[in-house]
Amino acid sequence: MRTILVDDEAANLENLKILLTKHCPEIKVVEQATTIGDAFAKVNLHHPDLLFLDIQMGKTTGFDLLKQLTEKTFEVVFVTAYDHYGIQAVKFAALDYLLKPVDPEELKAAVEKAKIRIKNKIDGEQLNFLLSQIKKSESAIPKIALPQQHEIRYVSVEDIVRCVADNTYTFFFLANGDKVLISKPLKEYADLLKPQGFVRAHQSHLVNPKFVKSWLKEDGGTLLMDNGDKIPVSKPNREMVKEVLSK
Repeated sequence: MRTILVDDEAANLENLKILLTKHCPEIKVVEQATTIGDAFAKVNLHHPDLLFLDIQMGKTTGFDLLKQLTEKTFEVVFVTAYDHYGIQAVKFAALDYLLKPVDPEELKAAVEKAKIRIKNKIDGEQLNFLLSQIKKSESAIPKIALPQQHEIRYVSVEDIVRCVADNTYTFFFLANGDKVLISKPLKEYADLLKPQGFVRAHQSHLVNPKFVKSWLKEDGGTLLMDNGDKIPVSKPNREMVKEVLSK
């Protein structure tokens, strides 16, 4: 895969290139860039398959580069030293990211995912979704991308009734009755949706309080949803759940 690395620190670029050479021999680094302007020119010149892109680059961001590019026929893996808002936006768009210092195993996993998406010709859509959400608001992202085997489904957060863990998978139950299976653990979505008001009622259950009808005293605590579903509340979470529901 023809790849371009973009980071405002030369040492980070060199380290990433070494890791890719050692652990991902299928990657061919055709160019490196330390500024948005330089990256813009090199992406348009080389038309890479894959872009490793830093989020925070001085007074600019990797998002600024994506906004400038009219054609996005490449996959992106974001590489960053934790920028909270940036990471939240990337997660909502179901795009891959790596935290610095880059872990070799996580790097290999990200490359494998990129290879699959490139093979299936899934490009541009998630990046455009990411940019559209960033444009709307930096404080709230109303939609989330749910990647399935043959499609990426974009769902309004307010239409998610609840999420249920199934080993390393998560079922999303939507207001229209749809049930969507995603190959990511519940913890990832619990962290992602907590700022949107969702509450972890139980180790296996994440709930949107908007759809809670009442608190039942049976079994020490059970949530009755508007559609009649009953969700158990674990003992350690009872007070926290009650507090959220009382707001």
